[in-house]
Amino acid sequence: MVRKAVIPVAGLGTRVLPASKAIPKEMLPVVDKPAIQLVVEEAVRAGIKEIILITRSGKEAIENHFDKHYEIEAELARKGKTAILESVKDILPSDVTLMAIRQPDAKGLGHAVLCAAAAVGTEPFAVLLPDVLVDCEEGETHDLSQMIENFSTESATQVMVERVADEDISKYGIADCSTAPAAGTSAAVVGFVEKPNTEDAPSNLAVVGRYVFPARIMDLLKDTKPGAGDEIQLTDAMDTLLKEQAMSVYRMSGKTFDCGNKAGYVEAVLNYALKHPETKEQTHALIKQLSV
Repeated sequence: MVRKAVIPVAGLGTRVLPASKAIPKEMLPVVDKPAIQLVVEEAVRAGIKEIILITRSGKEAIENHFDKHYEIEAELARKGKTAILESVKDILPSDVTLMAIRQPDAKGLGHAVLCAAAAVGTEPFAVLLPDVLVDCEEGETHDLSQMIENFSTESATQVMVERVADEDISKYGIADCSTAPAAGTSAAVVGFVEKPNTEDAPSNLAVVGRYVFPARIMDLLKDTKPGAGDEIQLTDAMDTLLKEQAMSVYRMSGKTFDCGNKAGYVEAVLNYALKHPETKEQTHALIKQLSV
């Protein structure tokens, strides 16, 4: 059973500067929730009970957001603002714990994940990159839940992918698999190619920032030498793991939004605003007005 999720939040957020100069990029609001809350909600919905944040100095606002705020709660209760009070109190369910571990040096994603080794122990775990929001429509398969189920039945690492346009292939790590999985299913993968040219790409299935790993990946990360950018790359450890055991790519059925860049962030805000009961009508009207 996968009960733990590692979420690396130590990045500088340079792609959304100056907004992230004094505010962690993960705390930028998507309508009325910071992006990191939507990522944590995704993990909780998939059955995760322990959230492990890999953080750094200056990111304390993320931890504070998931903590109790007695003054706000008392004032909302005094004024009878029950709905707002419940939204503040229920940010983290009572059966879910959250802890933060400092990444002392910026040594790459692989190093960030490795910082959680002691907290993960010998258990399998999920990794969620907070720049990416995964939104599933009502009635669709919850992608992370399905990845965890597939991991349990296949005993194989799961890597989420989505189909991208040919012109965007060179922006992503691309999966090499003999059979392309249908949406909501997984297929065996033989390797990954980092940012290939379109004509050299083995597929159009791009890695999008959700993984389910066995604890073994931590041992491999400990032995992984610095690679591209003189950083410890998660993909290098994955390549080693793939030589030892089966690995699958899971093709998502939902939609992703890359909040790590300005255009993706704006797209995410519009998408969630169109679903929020307090903003959907005004947002529809605004889009209609701007499209005239």
